[in-house]
Amino acid sequence: MGPVYEDIKQTYGRGGRQDGTPSVGHRGPVVGLAVCFAVMGAVSNAMGTAFQRKAASTVARGGGLRLLLALVRRPVWLAGIGGVTGAALFQALALVNGPMALVQPLFILELPFALLIAVPLMHRALPRAGWWAVAGVVGGLALLLVSAAPTGAKDQAAMVRWIPALALCLGAMATAVALARTGRSALFRAAVLAAAAAIGNALTAALLKSATGTLAASGLAAFLTAWQTYGFALTGIGALLLLENALQAGALAASQPALTIGDATVSLVLGVTLFDERIRVGWWLAPELIGAGLILWGVLRLTRVVPHLQQALTGGGRTAG
Repeated sequence: MGPVYEDIKQTYGRGGRQDGTPSVGHRGPVVGLAVCFAVMGAVSNAMGTAFQRKAASTVARGGGLRLLLALVRRPVWLAGIGGVTGAALFQALALVNGPMALVQPLFILELPFALLIAVPLMHRALPRAGWWAVAGVVGGLALLLVSAAPTGAKDQAAMVRWIPALALCLGAMATAVALARTGRSALFRAAVLAAAAAIGNALTAALLKSATGTLAASGLAAFLTAWQTYGFALTGIGALLLLENALQAGALAASQPALTIGDATVSLVLGVTLFDERIRVGWWLAPELIGAGLILWGVLRLTRVVPHLQQALTGGGRTAG
């Protein structure tokens, strides 16, 4: 009985088979948990980002560690970090229960949630065009995810896959930072820094998925000795620093589309290449592209339909810190 029991436990104990695909009996509830935690993470991240935007626009222009040191002294920024920390916890729980290709796109909901949080601060109703934009983002995301039907239960990848993924992601982030330092327009700097932050967020999610998988399978000691644990901490801090600089560099209309779309796209690529996640292709590509188009339209519309969103969050213009 002992060897047979161990065989069964290894095969089905975590809701999946030995080949890495989820078992039929567990897939629904587990994916439901992943969706629930991801949506909760989007709400928490929206609150955290709102406070971070408020803090970032109240310090003197600058960049790098000097900006971060100035922000740390502001309670509103610390409140924002609390929201982001809560989002990271929910994200980890979501990634343990579902594929990256499902979890990370759900964080697109952060933008409409952030807008709905900002509307009471503005003491006015959201215009009809804003509601249409929110509907476009939510409807497009639903269409995209239902059509793609992401699947996959692996949470580990071989180093032969990690090395090119790390090299490409970190290289792209470094290139974006170099481009942002060329003295071009504020909109360009905001867009490329937000794109770098998006890549950093996606890479952090991949490392977090692997590290939390190690924690669930092998315990705290293995988690603390896994290189992915320190990897997601470092990339997470780097992505946060890039985000702060993107928010300060230019308008929301420049940074938010790159941040929102970039995170989901890179996460999808990393999920497929690292963890063998799968999405439906063939004729399903048509509704997937329509859904992606609706999301892009909604995001762009949201950043334009409420042009004073950032001012409402900050209570006015910039002041020296």
